[in-house]
Amino acid sequence: MLFQNSDIMVRKLQKKDTILLAKWLSDPTVLEFYEGRDNPFDLERVNRVFFDSEDDAVQGIVEYVGKEIGYIQFYLLDDETMRVYGYEGENIYGMDQFIGEVDYWNKGVGTKLVTSMVNYLLQSKKATKVVMDPQTRNLRALKCYEKCGFKKVKLLPERELHEGVYQDCWLIEFNAN
Repeated sequence: MLFQNSDIMVRKLQKKDTILLAKWLSDPTVLEFYEGRDNPFDLERVNRVFFDSEDDAVQGIVEYVGKEIGYIQFYLLDDETMRVYGYEGENIYGMDQFIGEVDYWNKGVGTKLVTSMVNYLLQSKKATKVVMDPQTRNLRALKCYEKCGFKKVKLLPERELHEGVYQDCWLIEFNAN
């Protein structure tokens, strides 16, 4: 387990989670802003992307009141990403997440999750900043992140290829200072 508070628990991703990820990442509603509706995952792709990757991200499954509802990952920014974002010499973590069980959307669960993960990164990893780069058109996510204390700091034009179109993203940050 990575951390737990009253309602949210995040545990490390396990091989048994392959079916959950394939379910969530083949749902067009989830894929609208995460990976793209033209880019669904089957079991083979989940295994390749989440389990065969040499990515340094710490991957987790989110449980809300005992039910597995989503995925979250965090990672220390690499030198190239630090350069692109305009940072240097800090302990900056990035994070990405989605709630795969859409019945839990618009109920404050995302706000609890993001706040909990930020607190974990500040306390356990001594992060000086936590950053994300959501698409500018993902207004629901941006509203959640702003409620959690993130601020828009830089527009990243055509940052992410999504459904055949390069989408603008916002670099947003939670500053520990």
